[in-house]
Amino acid sequence: MNSDETKGASNVAPLRKTVPCPECKRPSHREHYPFCSDRCRNVDLNRWLKGSYAIPVADDESKANDDE
Repeated sequence: MNSDETKGASNVAPLRKTVPCPECKRPSHREHYPFCSDRCRNVDLNRWLKGSYAIPVADDESKANDDE
C-alpha cells in the first residue's frame, strides 16, 4: 500500500452522524459509537450489569386474586 492509498482512506465520509455521548456529552467516535470513548462505554455497561436501568414493576394485588 502506498502513501496515496493511505491518504485517501482518511477522507472517507463517516457512516453515522456524530451524536453527543450519552455519558459526558462529547461528540461520539466511530470506534465507540454512540459513546466518545471506551471509558464511557464501560460506565454504561456497568450500569446495565448492576441493574440501574431496570424498569420498576408495580405488583397489582387485585389482578393476582382474580387468577385464583
